Amino acid sequence: MKVSKRAQEVPPSATLAVSARAQELKAQGADVVGFGAGAPDFDTPEYIKEAAIEALKAGKTKYTAASGLIELRAAIAEKFKKDNGLDYKPEQVIVNIGGKHSVYEAMQAVLDPGDEVILGTPYWVTYPETIKLAGAVMKVVQTDKENSYKMTPSQLKEAITDKTAMVLINSPSNPGGFTYTPEELKAIAEVLEGTDVMVLSDEIYEKLIYGDTRFVSFASLSEDAYNRTLTLNGFSKTFSMTGWRLGYTAGPLEVIKAMGRLQSHMTSNAVTFGQYAAIAALGEPAEEAIESMRVEFERRGKYMVERLNGIEGVECPESTGAFYCFPDVSGHYGRNINGAQINGSMDFAKALLEQTNVALVPGLPFGCDNNVRLSFACSLEQITKGLDRLEEWLSQ
Repeated sequence: MKVSKRAQEVPPSATLAVSARAQELKAQGADVVGFGAGAPDFDTPEYIKEAAIEALKAGKTKYTAASGLIELRAAIAEKFKKDNGLDYKPEQVIVNIGGKHSVYEAMQAVLDPGDEVILGTPYWVTYPETIKLAGAVMKVVQTDKENSYKMTPSQLKEAITDKTAMVLINSPSNPGGFTYTPEELKAIAEVLEGTDVMVLSDEIYEKLIYGDTRFVSFASLSEDAYNRTLTLNGFSKTFSMTGWRLGYTAGPLEVIKAMGRLQSHMTSNAVTFGQYAAIAALGEPAEEAIESMRVEFERRGKYMVERLNGIEGVECPESTGAFYCFPDVSGHYGRNINGAQINGSMDFAKALLEQTNVALVPGLPFGCDNNVRLSFACSLEQITKGLDRLEEWLSQ
């Protein structure tokens, strides 16, 4: 049976692969602690579920416009204006089938074969594959832990060539848990002035920020930034709606129209009754529902960072956003632990899971083989148990 070279070259998601192996072990009766999840462990707020039920009962089960309900796009535009200081018309917004679809479709609408896309390490595992599927080339900027794994303006300037079509910014970051400051983003925006480089700003974790961190949308920094930026967001993380598959993109009208044309052939619209639930999600109870999750994530993240930094040979920067820690564990490379040789993050993650039933994600697929990713989207009790096992395993 023939399989296209394109499909053969796409590896499975590293994060989903870890989750699948952890589920396998659980099914065999193992007491697995899972740090691999990229999904909040809270339920979708009740008022959102009720809105979906009401929409179903009212017969909201037919096609909508491919780009989404105009009422939802208007609600998203209002959200951008209120939360981000961005003035988008509903026509400048498209509703996608989750954040991954937003990324894929944006790449397909903007990039041509041979175009270069700049992204700093660590990067979300899906970015390289969507770049390749568009026929474009990934231009990687290696960041370092001393700068909390953030790309500097000078690094960006050096990476830009006459083939550069896009720079990708993800803040707060998956997998890093870091957040660019408004000043850092402004400096990056100034580097791009006078170029034809578009910005893909993935802001899906915008509401999950901690301490004195300030979030700002890249497109809000200046008129120039507004005109060159596609802003991606969604409902998965903010409202714990991962399975609802609802993402959205806003930006220059010409690009959003192109994405709409592609979507009309790819998927048509996002699930109709889900779109009505999304309208409700953006309504009045939203802030209260979000804040209760944010506060708990902040508590867990602070505990996890402190515990990780207390383990010899492990260095973990502060998590200022999202729900991930991204420690450097390379201090343990070259060791043999219970018969397992640890020479990189893949070895580390595999041995830890098989020997202690603790699942985390290797850093190699994120572009940082010295690191591993731990999600604190699980209970404090589970976090404590998993970190106890990790510490004991490394102290052998």
